[in-house]
Amino acid sequence: MSAPLASRRPVASELHGESWVDEYRWLRDRDDPEVVPYLESENAFTEESTSRLEALREAIFNETRARVQETDLSAPARRGEWWYGRRTEEGKQYPQFLRWLLTTDHDPQVILDQNELADHRSFCDIGQLTVSSDQTRLAYSVDHSGNETFALRFRDLGTGRDLDDEVAGTYYGGAWSADGSRFFYTTLDHAHRPYRIWQHVLGQDQAQDTLVFQEDDERFEVELGLTRDRLFIMIEAISSTTSETRVIPSESPDGTPTILLSRNPGVRYRAEHHRGHWLVVTDDEAPNGRLISFEPGAASDASELIPHDPLQKVGRVLPFARHLVVTGRRHGNPAISVIPDDGERFEINFEEPAYRLGVGENLDYDTAIFRFTYESFLAPRKVIDIDLDTRTQTIVKETPTPNYDASQYEQRRIWASVDDVELPITLVHRKGLVLPAPTLLYGYGAYESSIDPWFDPCQFPLLDRGVVFAVAHIRGGGEMGRLWHERGRMGNKINTFRDFIAAAEFLLEKGVAREGQIAARGVSAGGLLMGAVTTMRPELWAAVVAEVPFVDAVNTMLDPSIPLTVGEWEEWGNPAIADQYQWIKAYSPYEHTIPADYPAILATAGFNDPRVAYWEPAKWVARLRTVNKGSRPILLKTEMGAGHGGPSGRYDAWRDEAFILAFVLDQLGVGKV
Repeated sequence: MSAPLASRRPVASELHGESWVDEYRWLRDRDDPEVVPYLESENAFTEESTSRLEALREAIFNETRARVQETDLSAPARRGEWWYGRRTEEGKQYPQFLRWLLTTDHDPQVILDQNELADHRSFCDIGQLTVSSDQTRLAYSVDHSGNETFALRFRDLGTGRDLDDEVAGTYYGGAWSADGSRFFYTTLDHAHRPYRIWQHVLGQDQAQDTLVFQEDDERFEVELGLTRDRLFIMIEAISSTTSETRVIPSESPDGTPTILLSRNPGVRYRAEHHRGHWLVVTDDEAPNGRLISFEPGAASDASELIPHDPLQKVGRVLPFARHLVVTGRRHGNPAISVIPDDGERFEINFEEPAYRLGVGENLDYDTAIFRFTYESFLAPRKVIDIDLDTRTQTIVKETPTPNYDASQYEQRRIWASVDDVELPITLVHRKGLVLPAPTLLYGYGAYESSIDPWFDPCQFPLLDRGVVFAVAHIRGGGEMGRLWHERGRMGNKINTFRDFIAAAEFLLEKGVAREGQIAARGVSAGGLLMGAVTTMRPELWAAVVAEVPFVDAVNTMLDPSIPLTVGEWEEWGNPAIADQYQWIKAYSPYEHTIPADYPAILATAGFNDPRVAYWEPAKWVARLRTVNKGSRPILLKTEMGAGHGGPSGRYDAWRDEAFILAFVLDQLGVGKV
């Protein structure tokens, strides 16, 4: 079977005195009767081209499944007189959400079964799962397409029955009023930007819902939630560089939202409420953030609880009745510190050289127990409770991992010098592996997001076949603080790509990676990274996996009608501005598909993806094929019923991952069953 032909109806464009032709622009029209058949023909071509790997894919899937305890119960989280948790069952794609009284011996109550919501559909995602303050009602929302637009429903937890209310077209984020009679939710504009906050009164029709707030500046998105003490509903308007928070007392839900701190261009802040004071982490004159506290209406008299530290990032503050927990980053790793009401600040320390931390389900405010999660490439996810008074830690649950022996693998962090900065690289491989060895290098590098080591049963089929897995913590991300992001965005974006290439070269130089056997992988903005490094250094890679890649950067950033474009101008630049056009054009993969002997490439897409449109990877793959001087495969795989995150069910996700890993292993020359 030959690769599908895509070139037809080319479109010419001109900007800033330059002109170009987009011969694949027709793929943008999802209503064009030729688009879906074209994508399906690409899927058929990809399946035929990789059919010989079917046994390897099945082996990887089974190896992954063998390291997962499929029937399991999460660590229960307490809220008042109830425990809440999740249960998975062998053979079922999705979890059940449970609760039970502290004083009962009866079986848990299933408050929501995602398997029932899926109802045999190919996709099912839950946008929110929010219990009212009195714990008598549940608000939940469901998406069956992958486009991240949800239908919102309400359930009486006493009877287990849904109310008649249904609210269509909602987004993530929600908040109950204190009395549980009203629910606040978010909706999207034409460009899929969350921009409106509504109030729904239970028992009323959606047409009667009240508009509470609308953000008209298209650079900003709105987020919605409750303070930890549940006293205030918070509406946050956030852009890449600026933010503003409005609050409404949850006991007076009809009140007008009050601005906490007026938006100041270039200043972002996050707020919480604690015993009559507002706690704010702000980057005002503090790139790495500082924590301040003030009484309502007295921001000018704020006291500083944590000053700015150029070596330590202050992230968010989580108030408890007698303690403040502050998350952040230190020397490339996540960090947690605690400020007791009656003592000095202290750090929670960890021994491994690299790890991932998460804030657990801390459902109660009036407690001295803080729950967090810990994992690394070698450590299965642990749920840990720390008593903030005694500093005693208790492992509440460690994810069961059958057929796994941590002593058979080793993890380490190394540092590469690039442009007078130290670039962290975290890697893991089988213990005793003879180096250099085939290597898969992963990267992201955008939005100040940090890619910390995570425990994933899907990684071990790679490691067991003698592959090194490495993550390059490149500029543009947030691993080393705010300035790490600033040095990899806008006009500095080229640093992200240069860092990733430098990381690969460092692994070669240090005898970790083997020449000719390096694969690269990235997702979304990391897919842009893949596109850029592929065209910059095609000879460096044996294979490249670009998942839902943002590779048509110039054309996408020129079109404000495309979802999320305007808000992205503060991360990438606006090509309507001449110098910013030059930044983007300098690396945009679609514009740089120059003739070359390209590595094997697997690009993925989601037909319903609202974040990176399916046509970006489709256009990129089509153009790559026309200029490829080599013979290695260039493939496109589109999920026709899913969105940005790919398949929603866990078994479907494992099979999808097995498909990708089989492709990588085959191209690295270690694809043994």
